[in-house]
Amino acid sequence: MATVTVRYWAGAARAAGTDHEIVQVATVAELRALLAARPALTAVSRVASFLVDGAQAGDAAPLQPGAVVDVLPPFAGG
Repeated sequence: MATVTVRYWAGAARAAGTDHEIVQVATVAELRALLAARPALTAVSRVASFLVDGAQAGDAAPLQPGAVVDVLPPFAGG
């Protein structure tokens, strides 16, 4: 497990009630599951994109200690 900083943006921050937190997870999939277990973040976890240290990351992506993971809900507009 890695200790990572999770930053929430837009609707994800509103749902989380914070703009960031520190968690311990090993992969993006584990983070998605952790968020899905929280009623306020269940819907966000299903549709959010995840960036790890600024790069798009899929569920299988491993997380290194100290990584910064951005949780980005879908954005509307153009």
